Amino acid sequence: MHYASVLNISKSFGIRTLFSNISLNIEEGDKIALVARNGSGKSTLLKIIARQDTADEGTVWTHKDIKVVMLQQDTAFDHSKSIWDNILGMDNPVVQAVKAYEQYLELGSDNPQLTGELMARLDETDGWMFEAELRQILGRLNIHHLGEPMGNLSGGQKKRVALAQALIEMQLYQGRCLMILDEPTNHLDVSMIEWLENYLSAQRVTLLLVTHDRYFLDAVCNEIVEIDEEKVYTYRGDYDYFLEQKSMRHEVQQSELQKDRNIYRKELEWMRKQPKARTTKSKSRQDAFAEVEDRVKLRRDEAEVSLQVKMTRLGGKVLELKKVYKSYGPLPIMKGFDYTFKKGERVGIVGKNGVGKSTFLKVLLAEEPADSGKINHGETVVFGNFNQEGLLYKEDKRAIEYVKTMAEFFPLADGSKISASQFMEKFGFTAEQQYTPLSKLSGGEKRRLHLLSILFLNPNFLVLDEPTNDLDLQTLRTLEEFLLDFPGCILIVSHDRYFMDRMVDHLFAFEGDGVIRDFPGNYSQYREALAREASGKDIAASPRPEAALPVPDKPGESRKLSFKEKREFEQLETDMPVLEQEKALLEKQMTENSLGYDDLQKAASRIGEIIALLDEKEMRWLELSERVAG
Repeated sequence: MHYASVLNISKSFGIRTLFSNISLNIEEGDKIALVARNGSGKSTLLKIIARQDTADEGTVWTHKDIKVVMLQQDTAFDHSKSIWDNILGMDNPVVQAVKAYEQYLELGSDNPQLTGELMARLDETDGWMFEAELRQILGRLNIHHLGEPMGNLSGGQKKRVALAQALIEMQLYQGRCLMILDEPTNHLDVSMIEWLENYLSAQRVTLLLVTHDRYFLDAVCNEIVEIDEEKVYTYRGDYDYFLEQKSMRHEVQQSELQKDRNIYRKELEWMRKQPKARTTKSKSRQDAFAEVEDRVKLRRDEAEVSLQVKMTRLGGKVLELKKVYKSYGPLPIMKGFDYTFKKGERVGIVGKNGVGKSTFLKVLLAEEPADSGKINHGETVVFGNFNQEGLLYKEDKRAIEYVKTMAEFFPLADGSKISASQFMEKFGFTAEQQYTPLSKLSGGEKRRLHLLSILFLNPNFLVLDEPTNDLDLQTLRTLEEFLLDFPGCILIVSHDRYFMDRMVDHLFAFEGDGVIRDFPGNYSQYREALAREASGKDIAASPRPEAALPVPDKPGESRKLSFKEKREFEQLETDMPVLEQEKALLEKQMTENSLGYDDLQKAASRIGEIIALLDEKEMRWLELSERVAG
């Protein structure tokens, strides 16, 4: 089934062309990753397909029976309303029935008549499955206190609410939904990202997304569509296949470019010597020359610029922390932390959101005081701090002028130099983009400019807080190449597992309550170690869904079931036998060969769903029954 298409669409932003003559088709079951340079209009293209923006030219078509659901980078919320009202604001009978039931349970009331009425509404609207999905999504994204106004949330919390809203809406239109996601992994910790990739992989949904997370891309997508120099290239395979095919394409283009340049030089000489009288033959040759000239001037040279940095000298003493304690309000971040950094170390920092990773960096850089302990910086240390605050500037200059205020040239290790403009080209700033005012740059372009302005100052100790957010994949590869050759110290906070696996030698794993484990290895090795420590329990698998509003137990304290949990326990005892009966009936129909091919496929798929549901419900029933017995 054909879901959507765009034909020869073009879009400009002021005098700047974002893209022109772009065509793309989306078929049922496609899970497409859209790849392009920052500033090339990826987010705008997604909005145009979702009909949240309009193209300057061209045609946009979506199937009339398909619901388009989009997660934007900046979702507009009504900040005066609660999380509940923003997430479940759809005018849909299933949504309204589930919302009324959940809000009633949240109040903890015990009105048998009202309980029966609300449960009857759920039965009538067939809302129980939707309610189970709602609980799973909210629990996994750690969204609690649903009566709180949206205006009280942090930026990261709002991003998670926006993602939850999109996933919940997707569930309402299973099988007839085009899901468009713009950087869905931003502001998620690693466990949330892993859950999301498993969740989307298992859904019957057609996807179009932009992401910088390469492990996520490989796990979720079956196709990569690249927009490069106003042309569309399609690759059916994973990220490594995309890189391989793109490299081959560039080799062919460079070979053709060299041929065109040779022809251009010969024809240019002929053009200069040709007689003024224009014969038919010379006119056709002039036209051919004009075509070659256009091709030579249009194509950019793909030659890589070496960035082996001439780093500021780093002395024997780098950075030392002795018995450092730090708390943020009631949250302990460090409890007597000791560490001495050595030359060339590459340390990654991992842990859930809210455990104090960014505060740790600020203490390290003396931007915040420690509660106690000593932090000694070496005299030769020059920090390059790439933080989440982004690019700061007082005057709205052009991008190239902003870089030149730091230096006109960037020194390399071999004694040569490259210009500020060449350095910017390496990080994806075309000649046109270099002369764009700072205020007109996209969010991703500002992060790129912030990053390269820090590298341009030749630091010898890089501190990078979520450096991969909002960077396109090509810029990420450039950054990785730069960091792999960087001879100084690197300290990285990132949820990008691919990036961490390539960049770091060992980790500081923030495990909560001020505990920081120094682990020798990269992120994947850390996950494997945790799995071994779990005594054979497969912790890498997506864990059991939790209730939408879990209340954590205090250590050593048993807790009775709340009214909501009692209702959940009773409902589980009702649901499981029904699912078992449905499973048995389907298995019987399959063994009796009473189903056609399509129905057989549907039955097999449904049995898989039932088995997964039974596993979830049985685990939850066991947990609640243990507390009942206790």
